[in-house]
Amino acid sequence: MTKTYYVYMLRSLKDDNFYTGHTANLKDRLARHNRGEVRSTKARRPFVLIYWEAFKTRGEAMRRERRIKSLCRDAKLKLIQEFKQAE
Repeated sequence: MTKTYYVYMLRSLKDDNFYTGHTANLKDRLARHNRGEVRSTKARRPFVLIYWEAFKTRGEAMRRERRIKSLCRDAKLKLIQEFKQAE
């Protein structure tokens, strides 16, 4: 069985900022963020999942994560809008 890796973007309901990361278990990772188990996001809870992409390898997911993190806020908003339209 092949593992799937995800790049995801969360929006903080506390400060309206984004967090981008990667994981092999999207549901569990979101739960960990919201339980305060992730040091970098603990003070910004709660979060909602607003964007995700699936990849076949962790390396692909990590490269995409770095690319998304380099985008300005407006570009991230455009990416999110396109994602929602495709759903």
